[in-house]
Amino acid sequence: MSPSSSRAKVSAEEQLQILRCGACEITIEEELLSKLKRSVASGVPLRVKLGVDPTSPDIHLGHTVVLRKLRQFQDLGHQAVLIIGDYTALVGDPSGANKTRPILTEDAVDVNARTYLEQVKGIVNLDTIEIVRNGDWFRNITFKQILELSAKMTVARMMERDDFAKRWAAHQPISVHELLYPLMQGYDSLMVRADVELGGTDQTFNLLVGRQLQRDAGLEPQVTLTMPILVGLDGKDKMSKSKGNYIGVTENPTNMYGKVMSIPDELMQNYFQLVTGVGEKEYTALLASGKPRQAKAALAARIVADFHGEAASRAAAEAFDRVFSRHELPEDIPEISVLRSTLEDGRIWIVTLVTQAGFAPSNSEARRLVAQGAVTLGDRKVNDPAEKVALSDGEILKVGKRRFGRIAIR
Repeated sequence: MSPSSSRAKVSAEEQLQILRCGACEITIEEELLSKLKRSVASGVPLRVKLGVDPTSPDIHLGHTVVLRKLRQFQDLGHQAVLIIGDYTALVGDPSGANKTRPILTEDAVDVNARTYLEQVKGIVNLDTIEIVRNGDWFRNITFKQILELSAKMTVARMMERDDFAKRWAAHQPISVHELLYPLMQGYDSLMVRADVELGGTDQTFNLLVGRQLQRDAGLEPQVTLTMPILVGLDGKDKMSKSKGNYIGVTENPTNMYGKVMSIPDELMQNYFQLVTGVGEKEYTALLASGKPRQAKAALAARIVADFHGEAASRAAAEAFDRVFSRHELPEDIPEISVLRSTLEDGRIWIVTLVTQAGFAPSNSEARRLVAQGAVTLGDRKVNDPAEKVALSDGEILKVGKRRFGRIAIR
């Protein structure tokens, strides 16, 4: 079915019902219905904008929440417009930030951007999507235009942002370039003539700036549709690579499955609703069954299958059960190479071993893991971060519940 025919077969009211969900917020719903009616009558698809900033090389499940909503618009026959924010990424979105983000180099942003499209292809339809980079217009903008753009927003209005207000009250610095970010995102909406813009609820301020700039330019303002923020593995904070509480979409099936199984039970409904296509009746029945482990296994299986296929999902479930239910070792344990010359009387500082194995990014994090009782060598738990442990060739190092390594002394 072509996009135009799919749009013609679904009334504006039916489209709104599909797009509306208990978790999302639409401003203003009547405006969206009006736009949908006009689209159905004219046969002209709505232009639905989503901007992504390539501030890191990988995307995680949190990013997929709005991408799934963008796919819904595509399936209804509308024109998805994906903006790769190579210039907004240089600033870094201040939404939710409690300090100024470091400014990335153009080379770093470009490297990250190249990985994004490969990773989103399983979520959105790349055959019909319109992809642009906002560097295409910001690269050539004049300082006079920047001044004119800045004049559209007062400092008082900008300080209405919750994150800016909190940082100001806490006497934390706010750089001038951060104040430009919402204007840059709003300017993107002008350039692509967006009818609808998608984002997370933490993006509401930025999306509303786009409405204001479009209205000032004499255009019909875009409707904004925001999705809830996906909570990370810790059950507290927004999913984020910087917080280490994320599930990457390119992670291997076993890691992905294990991470989903580690989320707090109270997050299951949130994950079912935001990152899977499982129907509400089905997941509600699972959650009401009184068998939370089975419900979480179904969630993990669905998420892994979406990104890696059904066969990989079944294998990941089997690997998880082998380790955590039957208390067996994984079949494929990576090797931890230790040079004999680095040992002192056959011993090595446990912190060095954990970081050398790649199980902690720093010595301080390794110390924390040891002190928390998360490190086991052979059949003995190591609790003292100062301990130098004796190593045996072939011995198993375990950190946390899912990380294993086999010692190989060379």
